Formats: sequence, structure tokens, C-alpha cells
Amino acid sequence: MTTPSSQAQAAPLIDLQRLFVAIRRRKRIWLATALLGLIAGAALAVALPAPPTAVAKVIVVHQDDSPTDSGTLMRTDVAVLQTTQVAEAALKKLGSTDSPEDFMKNYAGLGLTNNILQITVKAKSNEEAVSRAQALAETFIADHVKRSQAAAAAQSQAILDQRKNAQDELAKVEQQIVAEEGKGRQASQPALENLYSRRAALTAQITDFTSRAQQAGIGSPQVAAGTQIVDAARVLPKAFLKTTATNAGIGFALGLALGLALVAVGAVSRDRPVLRREISTHLGASVIAQLPSKPRGPARLWRRSRAVTERRRVATTLVRLIKQDPREVSLLELGAPKVAAALGLDIASELATEGAASVVDDLPGEDVRKLAQETQSDVPVVGAGDPAGTPEERRVGVGTVSPGTAWTDLEHLGKETVLVVKAGHANTLWLHTVARQLADQQIPIIGVVLVDPDPRDKSDGTLWDGLHTALRGRGRPAAAAAAPPASAEREDRLDELVARVAERVATTEQPTRRFTPVRPVLPPALATPRPPASPLPPPGRVSVPDHLNAPTKKFAPVKPPKRRPTPFKRDQAEPTHQGELNAGLEPEKSSVTTGASPRAGGSATQTPEKSAVTTGASPRAGGSATQTPEKSAVTTGASPRTGGSATQTPEKSA
Repeated sequence: MTTPSSQAQAAPLIDLQRLFVAIRRRKRIWLATALLGLIAGAALAVALPAPPTAVAKVIVVHQDDSPTDSGTLMRTDVAVLQTTQVAEAALKKLGSTDSPEDFMKNYAGLGLTNNILQITVKAKSNEEAVSRAQALAETFIADHVKRSQAAAAAQSQAILDQRKNAQDELAKVEQQIVAEEGKGRQASQPALENLYSRRAALTAQITDFTSRAQQAGIGSPQVAAGTQIVDAARVLPKAFLKTTATNAGIGFALGLALGLALVAVGAVSRDRPVLRREISTHLGASVIAQLPSKPRGPARLWRRSRAVTERRRVATTLVRLIKQDPREVSLLELGAPKVAAALGLDIASELATEGAASVVDDLPGEDVRKLAQETQSDVPVVGAGDPAGTPEERRVGVGTVSPGTAWTDLEHLGKETVLVVKAGHANTLWLHTVARQLADQQIPIIGVVLVDPDPRDKSDGTLWDGLHTALRGRGRPAAAAAAPPASAEREDRLDELVARVAERVATTEQPTRRFTPVRPVLPPALATPRPPASPLPPPGRVSVPDHLNAPTKKFAPVKPPKRRPTPFKRDQAEPTHQGELNAGLEPEKSSVTTGASPRAGGSATQTPEKSAVTTGASPRAGGSATQTPEKSAVTTGASPRTGGSATQTPEKSA
């Protein structure tokens, strides 16, 4: 349901529902690309068949073989096979003049296990493929054995070099022994013993080097004997059907992926509404009916009657709508001219049963006139420039709101209109343009007939704030006119009067949208007038109360706390604060006089002649205070707290 709250929500960047609907509606595109990929893959297998291929398998024995090998040695052999040295040696053996680089592109090696190498060679003919595979396998075996023997010879030569160094050192030790023995009795026995032990050690090393050199010279006979061709070169049989099916499947997958990608990108970038809720929101009118598009291909043989029945049912609904209002109604198409022409003829045929009716053909291709000639319809078809008919004749105008439309001529087709819109035909900007132009021409949109909707679209295309133009609100003006007049008492009520005025305005000139009338509200100031305020007294007669001259606050006398005796003589000799206070209160004339404040049975009496402010006694526990000023502006009496009394007798008191 389309409501103002849902319209106010921000639209997502990518609407998945719209994306899926667009992909489903444009299935012809991605199915066509998938079919083209399938055909292209199959044609490629037929046009470019696989060249003759020969395969040979070689068992490779390594000197450092171990059960825990992870295939490193075999990967090394495959890499050696893909070298120009092996390729050049194979070509020399074949006597070919091809370059090693080109020959390397036509063969490949694959390690089946840690010791099995498969060699695949492609050539122009079967014989050439077999010979090249055989030569390549033999060349690889020879290279592998040669590298193994070269490693053994290098190891043997290194051992022989070490033996020679040991022999040279032994000759030097022999010379030292001969020189030492020639000294006779002067020979050093410890030196001779060291030389003899050194000679024995060198002799043992030379013997060991000799045996090791002989063993290394033998090499690894198991490598030379074990590395051989276990499966001679042979031609692989051609599997035409398998190759064709494989290529066709690959082409189908690539074409399908390409088509889906194109459709998805187009759906996001083109921004053409398809769902009912989107079209009703952009046009500002409810979707009142929907019609399938014209069937294509063999489907039109058995779906033609169903489409005609559906169109006539919609025409009957629109005829009931037209009969309730004497104003002319037009059909304006957007992407569906043939459907609008057929719908206009069906409406005119229904109206012709009760009186004269005709169709005004204002379509660019004159589709209404052509359809009337094809179906041999009895409904008269007139042009937009033909003279007007009789007042009893009902005319149904059929026009278009496609780009290039003369907007000012649409009001001659009808005062109200029904839009026949094809889903996914126009973008959002053009739908807004149509709604704005019709509103400027004061042509209300009764509803939208959606053509070719998505069959799985479950969204609601009703605008609940457009009652005056919706089908459910078409009978309200007539019912209001037929209703008896209200009594005079009800006319006095404000809400009934506002409702009647709004109803009359909606009947005479209906806007694109009707808003709730605003009830006038009187402000409280006008509803209950305030009484007039009392007049101000003349200047000079305003008296100021005497209490305004009183002090802001009355303070009680401050009595210092009693000091405790201290053992120091200096503190005891100082005068107390009590004596200073009593001495300060002795003058007769002072601006402020504070009486005694006994706490436990005392009294205070003060009689100044002229005092501005006098504060009476404030006994706390049974005292009394008496004050008798002659002229005092403000007098404050006693404030006993616990059984005290205060008496004041001013002669002149404000």
C-alpha cells in the first residue's frame, strides 16, 4: 500500500526487487546471449578441431628419492623438460629446423606421481606427434642420466683432489722424518714420535680417499638403469562429441554470465519503474486495471482470446466510470498505442449501445483508424481536427503523452483522462513530467491501466490520498447532489459548513489531489473579550507606603561566645568583648540602636528622641523590651522566643 509515510522513506541505492523483476522481464536478452555462447562453443569445436596429440610416459628414478617427498623432485623434472636445452636436443635428434621456442609451445609435462612423468606433444599429423613425443622422452632420459653421472664424476674428482693433498703432505712428513733420523743420537725422540703418528694418519686418509673415489666413480647405476620409457608414445583418440559438449557448455556459461551482467547494469542505470507501487507514486494516480501485452510467436494462437476477454472487462469497468460523469474522458497512452486504440474502440462499442458514440484518433500512427479497418468495427473514428459532434454524442479521445506531445491540445480530447502505461517503458523523470503537465492543464488522472505488468508483482498500486479521482470516490459528488438539504439548525454548525464548502469546491474544480479542509479556529482573545483595565491615577497623587523605607533585613545583635580561661596571664589580662559592646551602646543619639537581648531573665529599655530604625528587645527566656520613640519611621517590636514581651508606643508612626 502506498502511504505518505512510505513515500517519505529514502529510496535504497539498489532495489533488489526491482533488479530481480528487471532481470526476469528481460529474460530474452540473457537467454539469447547464453544461446549464442552455446552455439559459438559448439561451432568452435567443429571449426577448430583439436590437433593430433601423442602421449608418452617416463619413469624417473632420483638419487635422493624418499617416501616423504612431496613432489619437489618431480616438479623439478617438469621444469627441466620445459627448457630450451631439452627442446633443442630433441629437435636435433629429429633433424627438424623449428625453433626451440615454438616447439616448447606444443608440448607439456605433467607429474602423475613422484616418479611418473607424462609428456604430451601436439603436431600437424599423428606420425609427427608420435615421433616428437618419443624423441622428447629419450632426450629427457639422456639428460637426466647425464646430469646424474656428471654429479658422480664431480664428487669423485673432489675426493681425488683431497687424496692428492694428503699425499703431498705425507711426502713432506717423510722428508722431515729422514732429516731427523740423520742426526743420529742428537735426534729428538718426541719429534720423531709425532712425525711417525702423523705419517700413519695421512696414510690412513689416503687409503680412505682412494676407496671413496673408486665408489663415487661408479656413480648411481640405479638411476641410469631405472629411468626409462614405460609407455611408448601413442596417439590419443579424438573424442569429438566430448570436445564439442565441453566447448558448448563453456560458451553457454560465459554467454549467460555476460547477459545477466548486461541486464543488471541496464536495470540499475536506466531507472525505468516496473512495479505498480512505483508507477502509481510517480504519476500520482492509482493503478485501476492491468492488461497483458500483445502475445508474440506461437503463444498468440492460444492466448489471443484471453487477452481480448481481459481487455473487454477493463473496457466495461471504464464505461461504468464514464457514465457517472457527463464530462468527456480520454485515453492517453505511454508506450502502448495499439492497446490504447483497442481499448478505445471497446469503450466506444459499449457506449454505442445506449446512444451515439465515436472515437477521436489523435495517435501519431493513426492506430485507431487502422485497427477499426482491420476489425471492420462499426464505431465511427474521427480525427482531432474534425468538427464537434452533437451534444448527445459521447466521444472517447485517444492520444499520447510520449515525448513530443502537444500538451495544450490534450484538453480537447477530454476533461479527465485514463493513462495507458506500459511497465518499464518510461523512466522516472518522464513520468514526473507527464504528471506535472497534466496537472498544469487541469486534467485529473482518474487512474492508470498498466500494460505488460510483471506477473509476480505483489505490490499495491493504490494511492489512498486520491479519493476524488479514484474509482471508489467517483459516485460521491452525485450522491451529495441527490441528498436532501440539511436543516437550518445543522447549517449553523461550523464543521458542517466547512464540509459543505469543501465539497462544493471539489465538485466545481477538482485539483490533482484533495487535502483535508482546515477548520478556522478563533483565538481566545476574540472569543472572550477582557474587561477594561482601571484608569491610572493622575500624577502627584500616588502615595508610597511607609514600609518601603524600612531596611531590607533586620539583624540581631552579635554576641561573642564565652572564652574559656587559659593558663596564660597574657590572655587573662586582655579586656573582654562584652565590655567593649556595652561601652559602644551608651551614646544617646545613634542611627541604629539595638536593645538588650537577655537570654535568662533580663530586660532592655531604649528611649531615643530621633531614631531612624529601632529594633526592640528580643528576649529569649523570659525578658521584656519597651520602646517609646517620638518620631520613628519604622519600629520593630520585641520578638520574644520563650515567654518574653515587647511593648511599643510611638506618637507618630507611619
